[in-house]
Amino acid sequence: MRGIVPIVLGMSLLVGINPVHALEPDEILVLSNRNVPASQQLAMHYLQARNVPAANHLPLDVPTVEDVSLAQYQSNLVAPIRAKLKDLPKIRCLLLMYGLPLRVGATPIDAATQTQVAMLQRDLDQVRNQLEAAKKANEMATVADLQKKEQQYRQQIGQLSMRESVASVDSELMLVHWDQYPRNRWVINPLYWQLPVSEQTKAKPILMTCRLDGPTVEIVRRCIDQAIAVERTGLAGKVYVDARGIRYDAKSDTGGGYGGYDESMREMAALLKSTGKLDVILNDKPELFTPESCPECALYCGWYSHAQFIDSNRFVPGAIAWHLASSEAVSLKRVGAKYWCKNLLEKGAIATLGPVAEPYTIGFPKPAEFFGMLATGKVCLVEAYARTTLLTSWMGVLVGDPLYRPFAKNPIVEESAVKASPVGGQPLTPRRR
Repeated sequence: MRGIVPIVLGMSLLVGINPVHALEPDEILVLSNRNVPASQQLAMHYLQARNVPAANHLPLDVPTVEDVSLAQYQSNLVAPIRAKLKDLPKIRCLLLMYGLPLRVGATPIDAATQTQVAMLQRDLDQVRNQLEAAKKANEMATVADLQKKEQQYRQQIGQLSMRESVASVDSELMLVHWDQYPRNRWVINPLYWQLPVSEQTKAKPILMTCRLDGPTVEIVRRCIDQAIAVERTGLAGKVYVDARGIRYDAKSDTGGGYGGYDESMREMAALLKSTGKLDVILNDKPELFTPESCPECALYCGWYSHAQFIDSNRFVPGAIAWHLASSEAVSLKRVGAKYWCKNLLEKGAIATLGPVAEPYTIGFPKPAEFFGMLATGKVCLVEAYARTTLLTSWMGVLVGDPLYRPFAKNPIVEESAVKASPVGGQPLTPRRR
């Protein structure tokens, strides 16, 4: 996991949860893969279970793999979805069903650009060799100059190579209405709740996205059925927060660094314990929760065990759990993989989130904001995610029933108690670099 250089957003910030009306079933377009029978069967099950109109189902002709090229994405997903949306102007959310691709490949570059990248890489290698020699000679002024050159070359190579134009299908589809936008890295999410009002109002239309996916058909069906069942009585159980004891300094971290996210986990724990009156267990040490140490888990958030799942939680029905690390949604199906999203679903959670490739810390929601919004009972799963996720055309994936409202029956947090996190930080816009 890498941090990122932030800058502060402008003025006229929203203060509180934006009062958009709650997502309704007829505002969801369910997408399935016509080449995967189980995909269409699960789509039909969801339509019936959530009373989504039959017309709000679009079977797509797409490959039965987790990765697609940009050309396949544009022709097999974007084009038919746009055509369908013309007949369904009310749609606010796209729900991707089991069997649909997970990741869009990088934007191709031409031969001339490849040559330019290769030449820059050669120059970068030379600078790195010089840098090592300068460090050994303890020539600190030279080291500083060479480090600046190294950073400049890295920026140029990154921009030209389009290496970071890889993204999740879900995050790209948030911008399905947009004809053109930069794909090298991210686009700021116009739905982000701390974005200046001026930025929100001038943005093009954007959709929320979510997927019902996982290792098996049975797990996906459980995610649907349990969400509906738990809503009738409300989610009950314990909260486990696995922070790392990293102190937060608002003078050096505006909130998007390691300290900011660790502080947000502690703020999540405090909010759900003091205001929500839930049974909260906070581990604020570098060592993670040990296997089988977290019984009756309803909510879990922690970090940082990169692609090394630890079976610490015993989940109650309806549990929501995610682990902040770089690769936790690289695959939702690969047998034997230790990615957290896949394994959390296998162990009983019905909602999770994670990245399909390196997202930087700022690619995740702030835990106190995401779980705080859910605890109000006012917003559903996909709304909480869409409002607290800063970046689109990026790496994030939300897995679960988009309409799931675990605290609708028994709200535990007032909307006014949900604050920008961490306290003392600033709403962030990542600087492209």
